[in-house]
Amino acid sequence: MTKQEIFNSMNENPVFYLATQDGDQPRVRGMLLFRADENGIIFHTASTKDLYAQIMKNPKAELCFSCKGKQIRATGVLEQNDDPQLREEIFSHPTRKFLQAWKDNGIDKLMKVFIMKNATATTWTMETNFDPKVPIQL
Repeated sequence: MTKQEIFNSMNENPVFYLATQDGDQPRVRGMLLFRADENGIIFHTASTKDLYAQIMKNPKAELCFSCKGKQIRATGVLEQNDDPQLREEIFSHPTRKFLQAWKDNGIDKLMKVFIMKNATATTWTMETNFDPKVPIQL
């Protein structure tokens, strides 16, 4: 897969699993992608969640997308992004109507945006199960 094909697959299949570290215990949870492109893989969470504390303590993470029989894993470092333009884009996006209540109740500062830039991706299918992994720089 090319880098652009990976981004396209992520955007078409926006539910992914995020793995972080909590002390010596790995933690995995389902997440909703905002966007994946040349600028990075973007998602958000709330600062009140355990996930936020885990990322702040150790920003190394892995994302796993299931894309129509193909698995894409992206590994890298998460960076918090406070760009007001990006935040507003997220709040006003049609897929993020559920966040409007945060703005209406004055708790929009709880939303924290993360970007994984310069990730390395690997793909997996049943057909390539035993093939060597070929990392793709995103």
